[in-house]
Amino acid sequence: MSDTPDCSTLFTPPYPVPHRSKASLFKRFLTGWNSWIHTLFDRSYGMQMGEIHLPRLDFYIANDLAVVDRVMDDREKVFPKHRFLNDLLDPLIGNSVFSANGQDWEEQREMVNPAFAHTNLKRVFPAMEAAVVDLMATIGNMDRSKPIEVDPLMTHVAADIIYRTIFSVKLDAEGAEQIYHAFHRYQKNVQPAAMLKLYALPLLGYRRRAGRAAAAIHAVFGPIVRARYVAWHEGTGQGKEDILQSLLEARHPRTGEPFSYDKIMEQVSTIFLAGHETAASAMTWALYLLAECPHLQNALVAEVDRETGGAPIAFEHLRGLTGVRNLFRETLRLYPPVSFFVREVTADTTMRDKLLRKGAMIVISPWLIQRHRDNWKCPHAFVPERFDDPEEAEACRRAYMPFGKGPRICIGAGFAQQEGMLILASVVRAFRLRYPDIRKPEPVSRLTLRPKTAVKLWFEDRAQP
Repeated sequence: MSDTPDCSTLFTPPYPVPHRSKASLFKRFLTGWNSWIHTLFDRSYGMQMGEIHLPRLDFYIANDLAVVDRVMDDREKVFPKHRFLNDLLDPLIGNSVFSANGQDWEEQREMVNPAFAHTNLKRVFPAMEAAVVDLMATIGNMDRSKPIEVDPLMTHVAADIIYRTIFSVKLDAEGAEQIYHAFHRYQKNVQPAAMLKLYALPLLGYRRRAGRAAAAIHAVFGPIVRARYVAWHEGTGQGKEDILQSLLEARHPRTGEPFSYDKIMEQVSTIFLAGHETAASAMTWALYLLAECPHLQNALVAEVDRETGGAPIAFEHLRGLTGVRNLFRETLRLYPPVSFFVREVTADTTMRDKLLRKGAMIVISPWLIQRHRDNWKCPHAFVPERFDDPEEAEACRRAYMPFGKGPRICIGAGFAQQEGMLILASVVRAFRLRYPDIRKPEPVSRLTLRPKTAVKLWFEDRAQP
């Protein structure tokens, strides 16, 4: 960086204060029981490559951007997704396009690719718009004489948008609530299971409880998938223009076989999870950040009014909402919903003079890379305008990866940005947001990054003086 800004004058939202030095294995086990990012120490945010040796696993964290590119691009085809993470996700998504590797992944990806035509941004905008209209009505009808919990609202609207895209029907409040609480239970149980597994200890029933939580999520949309699967294969179903229909019609590139019901459920679960949980996390944090910055709220309202001329927000308006886009991008930088990507070393490999043996785990962490002091000015500060700063253009290009990187980058990145921008612009246009005089939210990192407890905000009608 060409100059050193005074970071102390900038708003720095909450994050776990790193330990001064690397903790012992026992202390790391205790702090990691509930959250990965709480195990980090100060040097984690400046190192290029770290290593931890656990009882049954060598564990490396790569921040060096050249190493990151090598692992994520994986031109050598030696860094597949690690079986450890797949094992944690198995009760929820099984062997889907997210978790598969090698030829299996390539064939699954070919089968599901046509489904993503239904996420075309202009095509899906009306479904997003309808879900946001319902969200605004819900907030408007709530008791706003007290702060409102944001997390369930954002989970509902994000789940509703992807629900309409997958199934062509809206998600009711009961289903949204069941998904919100069930996924919370899943994360709460799968995190201890992960730590116990890393330390080669008995799982103590945590995985079974995670499985029951996954079953509760599947119960919300499983009946829809079952009914349409049976009707389609019996020739009595009427085709719809949605993701589920594309999955029903998909055929294996070599055998010509269709997806079984179980395989469709795995793909639907993956698309649903990726399509709502990460978006809900990002929008919850974005609204919190807005609530702490009244001046930014006013600037964004002026931007929205300038672009729309006071009309409802249309697809064509989103391109001009630079401030809203920067807000969403900076939120994803500070609070990446998926804070780590886990890869397996399948052949002895040397990186930064370290010999990584076959079977080792290598972690690429957007949380660390997007807060690394060598990549960003004031890395822990909330500065949305950094995405317009020429001096940070290289960091924005190479050290910004909330949706991953390389051939397995999230195909729904544009979808997530569009829904995030539409929701944030709609909310800030209608309401002044204010954070209550309570403790700041604490981020915890499990499968996704969420506040430890639900974020509560005041929603005041902007029409009021």
